[in-house]
Amino acid sequence: MYRQMVSNGKTAQLFLGTPYRAGDKSDPGAGALENLPHGPVHLWVGDRTQPNGEDMGNFYSAARDPVFYSHHSNCDRMWSVWKDLGGKRKDFTDPDWLNSGFLFYDENADLVRVKVKDCLDEKNLRYMYQEVEIPWMKSRPTPRVRKVKRSIKDLVEKVKHKIHHGYPKALDQIITVTVPRPRKSRSKKDKDDEEEILVIKDIELERDTVVKFDVFINDEDEATLNPQKSEFAGSFVNVPHKHGKKKKLKTDFKLGITDLMEDLDAEDDDEVVVTIVPRQGTEGVTIGGIKIVFGS
Repeated sequence: MYRQMVSNGKTAQLFLGTPYRAGDKSDPGAGALENLPHGPVHLWVGDRTQPNGEDMGNFYSAARDPVFYSHHSNCDRMWSVWKDLGGKRKDFTDPDWLNSGFLFYDENADLVRVKVKDCLDEKNLRYMYQEVEIPWMKSRPTPRVRKVKRSIKDLVEKVKHKIHHGYPKALDQIITVTVPRPRKSRSKKDKDDEEEILVIKDIELERDTVVKFDVFINDEDEATLNPQKSEFAGSFVNVPHKHGKKKKLKTDFKLGITDLMEDLDAEDDDEVVVTIVPRQGTEGVTIGGIKIVFGS
């Protein structure tokens, strides 16, 4: 939760997702909260004995389950918590987003239009969330203590037999790649101004399948790869969308890694070693590229 809410979500785009306008490619990329914990809860609550994982396990049927409403209320609460964390954690100000509208039937069965800007302050909707202790807020991952500090060159040398070259890459096994960093040894001001972002590009998968994979940075031990490790960067999750016709989904996955590079004492390295670990449904999934960019 700390990674998703604090480290991976320092900007509106990282937390809420990539802007999407008419004419853009569909599914340009979800935000940190959408991928985790939103997606896995849908899958955990979905019934695996049903043909399509109904109810919560599939987009078309999820709202039939009463837990759908408590789950999304909690996601809304986490959005509110996120905005209170400070820094650049603020909603988008783009008028295209603020003026986007949705049509609903109200309590009188009248069709009404509600705009995004009408819903950003819960007080305007006549509710607010109880202030409670949030244990994960103070749970920044603690780096493992190594007997000998390993340089990135040593790490690349150790894992070079595992490194994959060329794209696209099929995600039918653990993938390890080296990714150059455009800038290193940044000052605190540089890091406050721009987040270092790992981008996994052009992930292609079947829209109606459950897919999950984890991403690690500078981890040398495949046998112990799990989300509790300080090298864990984040998880990609796809909740199935059944629309009658089979259609491929092509999307990007972005992770803020500024804090992670600090945690790993890797801020002066020229490159990083990225390991992608398939967890579920990755047969047939391909990745079109991996790069590091900077964004505010």
